[in-house]
Amino acid sequence: MKLTAQYISEILDAKVVAGSGSAEANGVFTDTRNPMTAGLFVAIRGENFNGDQFAVSALNAGASIALVQKWEGGELGSNQAVIEVQDTLLALQRLAYAWRSQLDIPIVCITGSNGKTSTKDFTTSVLSQKFSVNATKGNLNNHIGLPLTVLATTRDHTAAVFEIGMNHSGELAPLCEIARPEYGIITNIGTAHIEFLGSREAIAEEKCTLARYLPETGILFTPAGCDFNEYFRSRTSAKLIHVGNGRGLVRAENPRPQSDGTWIDLVIQGEEPFEVFIPVLGKHMITNALLAAALGWKLGLSPEQIAQGLTSVSLTSGRMRRIQCDGITILDDTYNANPESMEAALDTLCEMKVAEGGQRIAVLGRMGELGPFATEAHIRIGKLAKSKGLRLIAVGDGAEKIATGGESMHLPDSHSAAEWLKSNTNSGDIVLFKGSRSAAIEKVLQTAFPTAC
Repeated sequence: MKLTAQYISEILDAKVVAGSGSAEANGVFTDTRNPMTAGLFVAIRGENFNGDQFAVSALNAGASIALVQKWEGGELGSNQAVIEVQDTLLALQRLAYAWRSQLDIPIVCITGSNGKTSTKDFTTSVLSQKFSVNATKGNLNNHIGLPLTVLATTRDHTAAVFEIGMNHSGELAPLCEIARPEYGIITNIGTAHIEFLGSREAIAEEKCTLARYLPETGILFTPAGCDFNEYFRSRTSAKLIHVGNGRGLVRAENPRPQSDGTWIDLVIQGEEPFEVFIPVLGKHMITNALLAAALGWKLGLSPEQIAQGLTSVSLTSGRMRRIQCDGITILDDTYNANPESMEAALDTLCEMKVAEGGQRIAVLGRMGELGPFATEAHIRIGKLAKSKGLRLIAVGDGAEKIATGGESMHLPDSHSAAEWLKSNTNSGDIVLFKGSRSAAIEKVLQTAFPTAC
């Protein structure tokens, strides 16, 4: 990717206010803590910061072009330039839209209430067996992260996988407009962000934005058990393919759980079944893997390539990572949480074989963005843990309602929870850590088991 300042200014209907129009950028960045030599620095503004103030330092660090709302002046090299626009975020999005128009490759967008990032990781691993894939890094799935990911897709890439997320109604439409995918995956419809959308139906309507943007030649992949599948079908012109455990055009049969994952027979309509090892714990992870397998199938991968992609997946940190520490099995699922993902994590904990005398312990933090549904949701998770016979430690503000009696307790902070774990866990125990991002449950894990991190 090489864009001159003059070309960028023409796309954005803007002016090169300093330097040379022939200055050339080979990438885009917004964070001066991670400068990009010969890159385009986009000075994003937020509630508490003004990116324009970092433009000079970005240029001094090697950026070739700065995109700002107001240039305060400074010395430039012969191969540097500054472009002024009214809104740098909008300019970033417009630039990504223009760059996407030059990409003639399969584009996949993934959304859903749970499992977006894990499904993205599976999908990337599968498609990488045949394609050169650019995919969303971490969870850069919002109005800033998606344009950056699109702009990081070069002409050397032969496929792209974009994760798209939202908190409020109307946020997915501009992302779909930029990405213009031919293939879509909706992982599920749960209650994440229900505080802002009010109901699962409203969440489904927002997630359905992806279905509506797919062309007639496109394909939408969903779990066979999703209760909104007919709703999606009525609102897209694309073909629908369902996957699932024991049902769907692509399905898993005869699951054989192991200590570090699950063997399945992968059945694809019209193909001979073949054995695949999914190296991640949890039934919900099998569904995520099946969504990736189905996409790989429709993009022409062989069963052997699909199997290799699923088996060699490397999940983003904090997604049901299994760690051994002094004989204790740790399940790190700390990245985020909502009621559905909490239930799935507790189910996974219960499915694991525990050594004689060992404990299954769930260390849980608050679930965010539930609004008026928060109290009932936290109580329900606590009761579920109790019904499964788990030892439950609820940690921090907002998690009090999870501790509902039985072998459960609430501890005020990460330090007290870590101290309890140090004194009360032994070889053979299995400990699950999970909570919303704001709960920072990873701090409990890091303090209690520093050698595991």
